[in-house]
Amino acid sequence: MAQEAITPRPSPTAIVTMKYDDTYVKLTYSQPHKRGRDIFGTLVPYGHVWRTGANEATEITLTGNVLMNGDTLKAGTYSIFTIPQKEKWTIIINDELGQWGSYNYHQDSDVMRFDVPVEKTQSVVWEPFTMAFEQKNEEAALLIMWDQTKVSIPIQFLTL
Repeated sequence: MAQEAITPRPSPTAIVTMKYDDTYVKLTYSQPHKRGRDIFGTLVPYGHVWRTGANEATEITLTGNVLMNGDTLKAGTYSIFTIPQKEKWTIIINDELGQWGSYNYHQDSDVMRFDVPVEKTQSVVWEPFTMAFEQKNEEAALLIMWDQTKVSIPIQFLTL
């Protein structure tokens, strides 16, 4: 009996983490690549809910409460969806987990929603879809970068 070869996913899984005091944050997402395609407004249409990556919806796990865009997000695991637009993105934190894409997204499971501005770059092009944390003491930002687009989600750690 022949075994099937396991081939890597075209959009591999990526994990990024950060820590402040006793709070850990882990982000799990799939990383598509630009590969010469027009991304925002074409491959990822404006005004539609997006899984924020590829394959399964992006998930964030927090071991402590944080402020996200000034509102409290309690410890737990959540899906992150976005609605990209030219000038701003709507960030959606949702408590339905294990979703493939955004096909079964339910707005009634949103924990929070807020808008962040879009930063367009002229000289930098992110070939792979990239999510990263930028941290300075108890304040941080979750960065979402792809093609020539970057958005920043403010996070503040709550100290005991």
